[in-house]
Amino acid sequence: MINGIIFDYGGTIDTNAQHWSEVLWEGYQQVGIPVSKEEFRTSYVFAERALAKHPYIRPKHNFLDLLTIKCDIETKDLMDRGAWRVADEERKKKSDAIAQYCYQYVLKVLEVSRPVIAQLAKNYPLVLVSNFYGNIETILNDFQLEYFQYIVESAVVGVRKPDPRIFQLGVEALRKVTGKTAEELPVCNILVVGDSYSKDILPATTIGCQTVWLKGVGWSNEEVDESVPTHIIYNIKDLVKLVDVKEDE
Repeated sequence: MINGIIFDYGGTIDTNAQHWSEVLWEGYQQVGIPVSKEEFRTSYVFAERALAKHPYIRPKHNFLDLLTIKCDIETKDLMDRGAWRVADEERKKKSDAIAQYCYQYVLKVLEVSRPVIAQLAKNYPLVLVSNFYGNIETILNDFQLEYFQYIVESAVVGVRKPDPRIFQLGVEALRKVTGKTAEELPVCNILVVGDSYSKDILPATTIGCQTVWLKGVGWSNEEVDESVPTHIIYNIKDLVKLVDVKEDE
């Protein structure tokens, strides 16, 4: 029995289980930045840490703003480390082109994921639990994903995945929006949907939720136990059939 659903955002709704490093790497190849994937991944990690440490992302920033800032940090790091040498004007031009490529990529994925979210929202209360930068509401508005009754964002609550406490906050949010007690809405009747085995599936399982692992291309070939998730799917559109929701005619 499912009485509520908790969604991850990044890598689940916006890329359909393609890790963001892979999407960005495609962008680098599209615009012709001559660096190895290893060099790129080093700058990807650098940018992720910089965004987590410094308030570069503001609540008003939409996803294209975020991508533009992120790609700028990455490409500057490549230059600083000597992995790529080019005039700064050319660097900025290619950096912006990568951001635009990735933004268009997400818009195409949303043609698949948005109808799924909309359909599920007609049948279940939905909560979003995400490691993000404080601007997730702006992004949801920008992408017309205003289906979540509550948002638990790491930058706001001060807890990050894979800490199970962030999913416990999601459980509490579902009870709050439905007006149900822990007895009326037990954790075992809550479904968590995410693309990361270690950051979504394991911690959600730890607190007793059912889980759907949207399995795709991850950051690394981590060791996994496929018996841990309640379900495994490979495309977000399969969620509708999994939870037995009839699609609109």
